Amino acid sequence: MLQAAQSQPYGSASLDAIMHAEGAYNGRADILTFMKKTIKGIARDALKFILEVSASTHPKEFTGMLYETDQIITDVDVSITQSSNVNAVMDLFTLPVNTHIVGSVHSHPSGGLQASETDIRMFMQSGGDYHIIVCYPYDITSWACYDKVGDLRQLDVLDVEIEESAVYRDIKETFGGEDD
Repeated sequence: MLQAAQSQPYGSASLDAIMHAEGAYNGRADILTFMKKTIKGIARDALKFILEVSASTHPKEFTGMLYETDQIITDVDVSITQSSNVNAVMDLFTLPVNTHIVGSVHSHPSGGLQASETDIRMFMQSGGDYHIIVCYPYDITSWACYDKVGDLRQLDVLDVEIEESAVYRDIKETFGGEDD
């Protein structure tokens, strides 16, 4: 599935072409490294944000992408999605190419943390190897993490303070920061 994801069009160019053009690509090994990052855990603030957004969108599903900073999940991209009580649809081709994406997150408003076949297909298509499902009542015990094939995986909750997320650093480098 990874090979199919690499050859999917992103606008009019492939992911390979975009990463090469942006200087972030040194061959297929780069893509494989990006897709298989080792993560130490999730920042407690990031998990709290996920649970709060999920609760605020209840009874509709919520979906987003997970980003890491220094091997810790710190950010969630709450992309524009079409959401209902049954599912949420996110257009993966509208996401920027970003090597800090490590997986996805979505809610199950009806309860239950089990990854469905549809969830697993989304895990494989969205990339990364850390996929969080949260469910009602959206408390600290109402979540689970899966790898891209739907197997449960350990993800520790970490009490860390991130001075500047990798996503914000990338934005500053690309568009100029407050110090420019």
